[in-house]
Amino acid sequence: MNRILLASAFLLATLSAASAEEIPSALPAPAAVGSAPKAPAPKLVEPHLHIARSNIAGHVRIALTFDACMGRADERILSTLVQERIPATIFVTARWLKHNPAAVAVLLQNPDLFELENHGENHIPAVDTPTLIYGIASAGSPQAVRQEVEGGAAAMVAAGIPAPHWFRGSTAKYDLSAIGEIRAMGYRIAGYSVNGDGGSLLGAAITEKRIASAKDGDVIISHINQPTHAAGEGVAKALVDLKAKGTQFVRLEDVEDTGDDKTTE
Repeated sequence: MNRILLASAFLLATLSAASAEEIPSALPAPAAVGSAPKAPAPKLVEPHLHIARSNIAGHVRIALTFDACMGRADERILSTLVQERIPATIFVTARWLKHNPAAVAVLLQNPDLFELENHGENHIPAVDTPTLIYGIASAGSPQAVRQEVEGGAAAMVAAGIPAPHWFRGSTAKYDLSAIGEIRAMGYRIAGYSVNGDGGSLLGAAITEKRIASAKDGDVIISHINQPTHAAGEGVAKALVDLKAKGTQFVRLEDVEDTGDDKTTE
């Protein structure tokens, strides 16, 4: 009998201890006394950009812009631009330049077609407070924003490209203070009005449809660094179709423009 009582007492004590260990994990931990409040997320903007319209019925003027973020050149798009003699503005990162010397040579061999501009050193969002944008950590400080911009420009000059005048940051999102900092460095900031390929994540058909919807004065953004994505096929086809319709393609340096959020003022 004593053995039974002792065993029951031991089992009861064990269960009580286990329950006591579980209770704290089920309850939220009390806030530390005097702990600093969480910093609010920065207000971000995604600026629009338009170019001067032709204002001629049936004569659509658009600006093609491509981001070359990292990875490899999409020859489907690049070869179409060259073969069809379609001008475009291409924003390159230092990382893309390093890994695509053959494509860079093609761009430099066709100065009548390609305007090369600054997409940054390491493809870091130009936001001067810490945050995540599409899972990408922002620059996080004014000094880091400056390094992203200046590092991209230095890589371009080292590759034999003329000094850039436009900047487009990773994700095309900014906070207003970073816009002011970049403008003070002498850059115009390139927004857009038509998102052609959804970050190169859309299918070929929807990409083609989006680009085909461009109107007089639109600035299209797409990507030229994802050769394995279906979106590139849609971009190439849309460009050929637009040219056949008589669309006038211009580079940003060739025409007047208007950007919101003080990106071009």
